[in-house]
Amino acid sequence: MEAVSRTAQWTAAARALETEREDRLFADPYARTVAGTVGFELLDRYAGAGTVPFLAIRTTYLDRAIGRAMREQEIRQVVFLAAGMDTRYYRLDWPTGVTVYELDRPALLEAKAAMLADEPKPAGRERRTVAVDLTQDWTGPLKEAGWRSEQPTLWVVEGLLFFLPEDAVRTLITTLWQHSAPGSVLLGDVISKAALENPLSRPFMKALEGDGNPWLFGTEEPEQLLTSCGWTVREVKQPGEDGADFGRWPYPVPSREVPRVPRSFLFTATRDEATS
Repeated sequence: MEAVSRTAQWTAAARALETEREDRLFADPYARTVAGTVGFELLDRYAGAGTVPFLAIRTTYLDRAIGRAMREQEIRQVVFLAAGMDTRYYRLDWPTGVTVYELDRPALLEAKAAMLADEPKPAGRERRTVAVDLTQDWTGPLKEAGWRSEQPTLWVVEGLLFFLPEDAVRTLITTLWQHSAPGSVLLGDVISKAALENPLSRPFMKALEGDGNPWLFGTEEPEQLLTSCGWTVREVKQPGEDGADFGRWPYPVPSREVPRVPRSFLFTATRDEATS
């Protein structure tokens, strides 16, 4: 698989570790399979303080936000951008009639399909994979796969934005808004610019760069980023705050007013307007 796609496997490895805890926040019985040996090797290479608890928190936050969107917005089409080794199609309790679209590069989707080939498909839902490069046109292939822009969509952008340059981040988020019907929901995460520049992060950043998947983008103002691209921000949470702690975050959470602090943000936004 291409270098940037391999990060999906160390995320899966972290999910496997959480699943194997007695006090687990979620159960992902497929995580160890899709992580493979390389996922745990990469997790050892990359993981610094807070990495594994953060990934447990991010997964839990998004799991619960997905469930909330399904109940409250009654959305029946879900799109995972850069889906990686995500197995929510298999493990979440989706409403009957949901179609889950997974977008990622061809090599990753092929590898994932081989790993999960023997897993039975859950009833009452459909999964469609769409092989694309998200830096190029992906809306056309998504429409060809059956996605309908006139219906509300739940977009999930997990673990992607920091791999893109700022222009590409803004283009992607704006494109999502432009192709969203009213009632659509956007879920995801982003880091602060300070997280990219912190001296303590240098070994981690160097390892990512050396493996061909550097982190490029961060912002101290995720709310401004989302609203400037058309979205209505419903919440932005840092790990450790109410609604994004779950008993896992081991550190204090500095106020947003404190400058130059490495941060991660989890967000929920909605498309409320019928026209631009």
